[in-house]
Amino acid sequence: MEYNFSAIEKKWQTYWSERKTFKTENDQIKPTYYVLNMFPYPSAQGLHVGHIESYTATDIMSRFKRMQGYNVMHPMGWDAFGLPAEQYALQTGNDPREFTYKNIGNFKRQVHEAGIGIDWDREFATSDSEYYKWTQWIFTKLFEHGLAERKDVEVNWCEGLGTVLANDEIEISDGIMVSERGHYPVTKKAMKQWVLKITKYADRLLEDLNLLDWPDHIKEMQKNWIGKSTGAKITFKVAHSDHSFDIFTTRPDTLYGATYAVLAPEHPLVLEIASQDELEEVKRYIEITKQKTDLDRGDLNKDKSGVFTGAFAINPINGKKVPIWIADYVLASYGTGAVMAVPAHDERDYEFALKHGLDIIKVIEHDEPGCFTGDGFHINSDIINGLMNDDAKEVIVKHLESLGAGKKEITYRLRDWVFSRQRYWGEPFPVLFDEDDNVITLSEEELPLELPKMTNIKPSGTGESPLANLYEWINIEKDQKRYRRESNTMPQLAGSSWYYIGYVLKTLVGFIPLNTEEAKKELDKWLPVDLYIGGAEHAVGHLLYSRFWHKFLYDLGLVSSKEPFLKLINQGMILGSDNQKMSKSKGNVVNPDEVISVYGADTLRLYEMFMGPLEADKPWNTEAIDGAKRFLDRVWRMYYLPIEDEVPALDFVYNQTVKKVTEDYEKQAFNTGISQMMIFVNDVYRQKVFSKAQAIGFLKLLNPIAPHITEELYQTVFNKKDTIAYQEWPTVDESKLVLDEIEVVIQVNGKLRDRISVKPNEDETLVKKLALEAPNVVKFTEGLAIVKVIYIQNKIVNIVVKG
Repeated sequence: MEYNFSAIEKKWQTYWSERKTFKTENDQIKPTYYVLNMFPYPSAQGLHVGHIESYTATDIMSRFKRMQGYNVMHPMGWDAFGLPAEQYALQTGNDPREFTYKNIGNFKRQVHEAGIGIDWDREFATSDSEYYKWTQWIFTKLFEHGLAERKDVEVNWCEGLGTVLANDEIEISDGIMVSERGHYPVTKKAMKQWVLKITKYADRLLEDLNLLDWPDHIKEMQKNWIGKSTGAKITFKVAHSDHSFDIFTTRPDTLYGATYAVLAPEHPLVLEIASQDELEEVKRYIEITKQKTDLDRGDLNKDKSGVFTGAFAINPINGKKVPIWIADYVLASYGTGAVMAVPAHDERDYEFALKHGLDIIKVIEHDEPGCFTGDGFHINSDIINGLMNDDAKEVIVKHLESLGAGKKEITYRLRDWVFSRQRYWGEPFPVLFDEDDNVITLSEEELPLELPKMTNIKPSGTGESPLANLYEWINIEKDQKRYRRESNTMPQLAGSSWYYIGYVLKTLVGFIPLNTEEAKKELDKWLPVDLYIGGAEHAVGHLLYSRFWHKFLYDLGLVSSKEPFLKLINQGMILGSDNQKMSKSKGNVVNPDEVISVYGADTLRLYEMFMGPLEADKPWNTEAIDGAKRFLDRVWRMYYLPIEDEVPALDFVYNQTVKKVTEDYEKQAFNTGISQMMIFVNDVYRQKVFSKAQAIGFLKLLNPIAPHITEELYQTVFNKKDTIAYQEWPTVDESKLVLDEIEVVIQVNGKLRDRISVKPNEDETLVKKLALEAPNVVKFTEGLAIVKVIYIQNKIVNIVVKG
């Protein structure tokens, strides 16, 4: 019988869909397992093969755990708000809703055709008003608890798109900031924005990383983003003026070596203290800096540019005057926006001082060339001479405190989350402003505040969102008082910060209200998420904000877990066949629709899982996908071999395969699990027969990766009427893993020539003797000089000959 993958896959996809095979069970006894992919954005381009890799990995785990007896939740929904749809709206004037939901339909079709087992009853989009009602409700609670406020902040303003952009929505082109979409110029601009005070949770976000089974590099990125530093705040007075500025340093012990100070170009003091001779150059430099992202000014900054202000500061420890510079490597948003520069003991300051010819004073004894940042005895430092770093810090801080010039302090790199976007396509803020600009939040009964439909979406021209054009919607009367609505909308990250909770609460008749005991009971049952898979590009933004919202909901008593995602895996990128990141411009994008039409979904799934470790980047290889198809063809044909009650000769490899595949699935090592299944298939073909228990057990092992072919074989070969999805996972018979004999491979000059059977851990001398006497070995060694015989215990004998 031919393996007609197209017909088989359509058959089973229809079967699963009609019967809702993967619907989460209403079971209070089974242990739960919640497996989730990061929220997909439904772009017009549809899914690519990288999405399929991630979705297949979670699908494998959901099918595997279901057969192990777990009540599995494997949902999917759509991160539907966002800038791409907003751009579409501005370019066409059309409401992006129809465009977005059309994209969702295409994504859902592709997920379905890839055989991904989803509980579609839990599906929703962030743009569904019944969902964003609760996003708005959470915002009102954040406001009530003092964690949301409006204030003037410097933002990345894009006039071309008419909105504020996040740092990851910006690129640098010819030295200036441009939007990632459209490449419109971006400038720094002070605007009144909603911000969420994530900084209030900095310590908890840092400490609770210890609770998580996440990749170390992701945890490290979060730690660096939070950036907790312990040091001292020191006040420097500006010479010949009443001005002063504070600096924060983790190395107060090096204060005697401070030879200049640097202010961020945006520091409010800069234009106040700049001398007339330097003022124009200072202003020019400030304008240039506005064209750079914080990333380019910080970690990526190699230029060390800067301008002297013409002013001097007084070092509070010794009264010496030091020049004040401005430089783009100092950020107004980090620390105090000012630094004391100690070039002898700080790499960045050292490079800057060398470039601009500034003094370098050594204050720690060392023999190394250039800058020294380690521990040592202090010199040229008066009251701390002879002390090592830690002791010197304590003495300096106490002395500064006695002078009223400094104190011990802890600072964070983390900044409050700018939460406003000048966009139409987002969640409306559930607030009103009265005539005195006081904020009134909407009650739960007034939610959702729905996004009004617009027939002609266009920029407001005022820096506000297109909603500002709807005068009657913005300006309302309530209780005989006049109010105005907020014209800005929430960022895309709002809805995606708590969507994993939304899945738990979603029912066929709507969402269980978040603030109820029923919701609490369900959330306690399912949270935290057991396995979360997605790209490493979300290491900070989405993951940090989700953790913040979750902790706030924990404080409200709505969830009982401190963290949302217990285990995190970053799937690697699938590269083009040219080893480059897939992109339309490079012409190396692989469309899963085309692969499925030629090879089938099972082949695509098997190939992507066999390419290498899930976390690794891997290039696409069409020849290798042919190999995956051939393996499934072999599996299909294998089930037309004789199937008997018992085949003892396969007991060892079968139980070895059950053990290995089970262990590999548990740790998401799918590629090595597939390798073991290939070994089993080879051994079955060698025996030309296998048992019914082995045949059914193997289908169960392969099913999570190749669900369609295994469902079909299970039904047709064994005359089953139900799905394999809820069958019991195979168990290992440990007694069958103890061998009376093992097979040892014999090579001659590295080429396979024969095999022998021996007892495990047999005497080496006997094994070598039997190897040399093997018929096919004699044939290839006769008349030749045997140079040496190498034995790798229980595996291989290699005979080296010459002549």
